[in-house]
This record gives sequence, C-alpha cells and structure tokens, in this order.
Amino acid sequence: MKIAIIGATGFVGAPILREAVSRGHQVLALTRNAKNIPATGSVAVEKVDVHDTAALAQAIAGYDVVIHAFAPPRSDSMETRIARQAQGTGSIIKAIKQSGVPRLVAVGGAGTAEVAPGVPLMNSYFFPPEYEGGARSTAVIKDLLQSEDAFDWVFISPPNFLEEGPRTGSYRTGKDNLIIELSTGRSYMSTADYAVAMLDEIETPRHHRQRFTVGT
Repeated sequence: MKIAIIGATGFVGAPILREAVSRGHQVLALTRNAKNIPATGSVAVEKVDVHDTAALAQAIAGYDVVIHAFAPPRSDSMETRIARQAQGTGSIIKAIKQSGVPRLVAVGGAGTAEVAPGVPLMNSYFFPPEYEGGARSTAVIKDLLQSEDAFDWVFISPPNFLEEGPRTGSYRTGKDNLIIELSTGRSYMSTADYAVAMLDEIETPRHHRQRFTVGT
C-alpha cells in the first residue's frame, strides 16, 4: 500500500513508520524534521507544514491512506496545544478532501476512552493533571472527525500508559472502553505494539468512521 504519515518523526509516528516499512509498504514521511529520516527505496521524505493545506493535499494525492500522527509540542500550554491541534487537524481534513485520499487513520489519546459508561478517563478523579494538555488537545481530533462523512476515518485510542517498549505483536481491542489488564489493573501498551495494531487496521479494515481502543 501507499501510506502517508504526518508526524513521522514523533513519539508515536516513528514506530509507525518502522512498522509500515517492515511490512513492505511504500511510505511517504511528512514531517517538520525531514533531515531526521533518511530516504530509502521504500520511504520518501518531504518537509511539509501541516497548516499549508494546498501543499499537504498535493503531497498526499494518490496515497491509499493517511496516518495523522501530528501533535503540537508538549512544552506549549494546554490552550495553545488545543488551538494548534484544531488548526492542524482542520488542515489535514481539508487536504484529505482536496486530494481524494479515501481513508484517514488518526493516532488517538487515552483521555477520551471511557472508564465507566459515559465517563472519559480525562474527566475521572484519578486522571493525572500533568497529562491534561495532551488529552484535551488529542480529543479535538476525535471531535472534528465525528462530523465527517466525506471519507473513511478511524481514531485509535491507546491505553493510559503508552511507552517505548518491545514489539510483542499481541494486543486487545475495545470500542470506547479503556483497555485494562484485569489481573494488575494496569492500562499499558508499547508504542511498537500500538504501531502493530494500527498497521493491522490499515491492512485489514475492521472499523469505519468510529473510534476503537487498544491495549495489551
């Protein structure tokens, strides 16, 4: 497949890039830091400002799927992160429509996953306040996508703790519920396994215009 990754050098984008390449896909890495990715036979690298909708649409035209792994800097305030994510995601959605790419797969956040019916993790009393900026800015992606029906999309929410770790290839899925290991009460997944779950969904689509959750 031809896969374009927006934010291909990021914390989650980089493992997704490695997983996509390992499976033999043709990848376009779109990033603010193009020098950090060496171009190879299966990876084309392009520096594109996510807010430049016309340039983004031109870059992704002809691709089978776009992965939205764009995230504002963690050093920004929560209000700035929310605003930048809204602007960036809005530009990505417009570029998808202009280019005719049929599918968008977005890196979601754990904050919107439910810990009880109708209760998202980010609104629970035990949610760490230091993660609120990331949770509420990532929630913007889900909010904007939910009103879109011009193209197929999916928003994949990870568990509470998404960290660098080994690739096991094993994971579980849910719909809106936060995935928790019942024996330990821990909600965890490695970024490598999150990339596995995403590429599995891209290669064999099982979800359409909805969010689903993953975890180990």
